[in-house]
Amino acid sequence: MKGMVLAAGLGTRLKPLTDHKPKALVEVGGKTLLEITLGRLRAVGVGEVIVNVHHFAEMIEQYLRNHNHFGMRIEISREEVLLDTGGGLKRAGWFFAENGADEPFLLHNVDVLSGIDLGRMVERHRQAGALSTLAVQERETSRRLLFDERMELCGRRTGKEGNAEMARPAPAANAFAFTGIHVISPRMIGMMTEEGVFSIIPTYLRLAGAGEKILGFRADEYYWRDLGKLSALQQAEEDWRRKLFVCP
Repeated sequence: MKGMVLAAGLGTRLKPLTDHKPKALVEVGGKTLLEITLGRLRAVGVGEVIVNVHHFAEMIEQYLRNHNHFGMRIEISREEVLLDTGGGLKRAGWFFAENGADEPFLLHNVDVLSGIDLGRMVERHRQAGALSTLAVQERETSRRLLFDERMELCGRRTGKEGNAEMARPAPAANAFAFTGIHVISPRMIGMMTEEGVFSIIPTYLRLAGAGEKILGFRADEYYWRDLGKLSALQQAEEDWRRKLFVCP
C-alpha cells in the first residue's frame, strides 16, 4: 500500500521553532512529526510513501537518509512554489499511477496527530467503492464540510453562521470538521482538472457535484490534534505525557 505525507508548508505559526528547521522535524514525545506520521502509515501496511517538501527541503531529505528511510521506500516531491494540497497531490500523481495500480492510498498532513483507525478507514473506503474518504469529526471549526444522510459530501460552510455552498442538493446536511487525513482511489488523480496551486477541497466539491462518491468517515471517538500553533504543540506534549496518544 502507498501513502503521501504533506510536509511542504512553511510552519509560520510554529515560529520560532521553524526558523531553522521545517515543521516536519518539530518533535512531540521525543519523535519528529514526520517520524510519527510515517510510523502511523507503516503500522497499517503502507510500505511506499512520497513526501512533498519545500521549506528546508534538503534538511528533510538528509533526515530520511540518516534514518534509512525508516525501512520504507520514500520518494521526494520537491515544490519550488508551494502548490497547496491539491496541487501537491497532482504533482506527485505519477507515484500512485505506477504499474497501473488501482489500490487506494492514504494522504496525511504531517502536522496532525491522531489515533484514528486508518485500517478501518481504508476498509470502509473499499467497501463503499468511494472515490475518496475523508476522516471527519463533530467539533467546532471555522470551515466545515457538509455531508448528507449517507455521509456523502454535498457542500461546505465557512464561518460559524456562514451560508452553505452546496455542490449538489441534499434534503438534510450535517456539518463536520475535516482532519487532514484522506483515503483516495488513484483514478481520482486523472479527474483533477485544476492546475498549478490549488486546494483539494474545491476539487472534492466539484467531483461530488458530478456524482462521484466522496465519503465521510466519522472519527469522533479518536484522539486528534492539529499542531499548527505553538499552544497546540505544547498541549500535544502534555497529552503524550498523560498517555492520551502513543507515538508509533
